Amino acid sequence: MGKQIGLDLPADSAAAVAESQHADQVDQGPVTWRDFVQLAKPGIIFSNSITAFGGFWVASGWHVNWLQMLYTMIGTALVMASGCVLNNYLDRDLDTKMARTQNRATATGKLSAQVVLWYGIILGIIGVSGLWLLVNPISALLGMLGLFLYVWVYTAWFKRTSVWSTFVGSFSGAVPPVIGYCAVRQDIDAGALILFGIMFLWQPPHFWALGIRRVEEYRAAGFPLLPVVKGSFVTKMAMIRYVVLIVPVSLLLYVYGYVNVIYFYAAAAMGLYWAFLSIKGFKAEDEVLWAKKMFIYSINYLTLLFIIIVLTTVKTPVG
Repeated sequence: MGKQIGLDLPADSAAAVAESQHADQVDQGPVTWRDFVQLAKPGIIFSNSITAFGGFWVASGWHVNWLQMLYTMIGTALVMASGCVLNNYLDRDLDTKMARTQNRATATGKLSAQVVLWYGIILGIIGVSGLWLLVNPISALLGMLGLFLYVWVYTAWFKRTSVWSTFVGSFSGAVPPVIGYCAVRQDIDAGALILFGIMFLWQPPHFWALGIRRVEEYRAAGFPLLPVVKGSFVTKMAMIRYVVLIVPVSLLLYVYGYVNVIYFYAAAAMGLYWAFLSIKGFKAEDEVLWAKKMFIYSINYLTLLFIIIVLTTVKTPVG
């Protein structure tokens, strides 16, 4: 809050100057629908929608109510889009300081902060209302909880102030598959908790891999990310703890009878390879290249794991 940047300007003033200068350097052009789509971070929505779909499918046991699934997927996607838009709104000052984010419409000033704020709020209202009216109240409440944790607890608070930000953000990131699951079962039982556990444990090593790759950008922007504050060795130790834990947690889906034995072997193999790749990081000559491989593998791991979950889901008896 009281941090000084540049020529002894207050942080807020310096950020405003930097944002203004960056906006002047970028060819703004007319606002298009693509700007609004990009604000919602479609890549994040797509990957998390896969997990929501997986949760819905597991809970259905192949007896799928397709219309209910459609309502669930749209509502969940809108809630996630709301969180991403509001994340962009709150981070617009710091985004100007990172090469990865400085061309966002919020960072360049192409879209006004007020427009972005209302865009995010409206998406959230439509998404939560749709889940409440067309799916069930528990899915809507989970959507509201995930949105609150992501926007206000993670983005507005921990992301700027604490090395625990990634841990805190993992709670909200683990909600989508639980929404999908509870859209069918309407109960937070073992299946919901296992899906939550998989997503919760997946996120820190995934995001810290990006943090190691972009550590200087995060340092310049002032984010107290673990690699910035504690260094890469401590981060690698933390990453491997989560990766090792995700192996037995992911196998619980088989233990509790939600999936068949093919999933058991596939999940075990993928998880153990991720652990092997994590250990290799301690001897990596090119740390950035290793972190890039970790980041890419984590995305492929999650996508493939949930595809296998869907394909190996045990068919439940009718009635």
